[in-house]
Amino acid sequence: MKDTIFKCISSRMAGDERREQIIRVAMRLFGENGFRGTTTKEIANAAGVSEATVFKHFANKDELYAAILDHKSCEHGFDLPFAEIADKLADKDDFGVFYGLALYILDHHERDFDFLRLMMYSALEGHELARRFYESFSSYVYDFLGEYIRQRQTDGVFRDMEPRIVVRSLIGMVVHHSLNTLLWDKEQKLLKISNEDAAREFATILLEGVKK
Repeated sequence: MKDTIFKCISSRMAGDERREQIIRVAMRLFGENGFRGTTTKEIANAAGVSEATVFKHFANKDELYAAILDHKSCEHGFDLPFAEIADKLADKDDFGVFYGLALYILDHHERDFDFLRLMMYSALEGHELARRFYESFSSYVYDFLGEYIRQRQTDGVFRDMEPRIVVRSLIGMVVHHSLNTLLWDKEQKLLKISNEDAAREFATILLEGVKK
């Protein structure tokens, strides 16, 4: 996995259920109220522990926030989306690559909405640790997928364009759809579509734009 500032501390302490519980509760509250809008006392109350117990595991709120990011980077791994579609990448199955990545992101956002909200809040608050996590993850995705697109351009399959524009186009469609579905249009009144169908359409739209 890409080397980052996050060292998988939480994975070495997986047996400490109370610590993991505090992390999960803190992630939910940070996602609901933001980093600045959440106190350690509120986290302790929601986790059913004393505030002293929170400080026993984490020296301060910043350390707890860092533990959440570490936990997420270790839980999923930056390379997991691409590991899921390794066979498509190896076979140069362009539709399979874009469809598989789009579906992975949509399903992941649906399963882990608390973390998506947390990252949105942290962006608005300008939290340094979250910014560094995002930049590390984004750099990995743009570099990895961008290299695949560049190779397909060399193969004469894709039109000559900046690979990162193609990456941003795919991610932009998928993330915008997630935000609409999970935040603003929860009942899908504007657009009712399954993740599978949405991923299929996004992949088709993208390929129609990049193929020669």
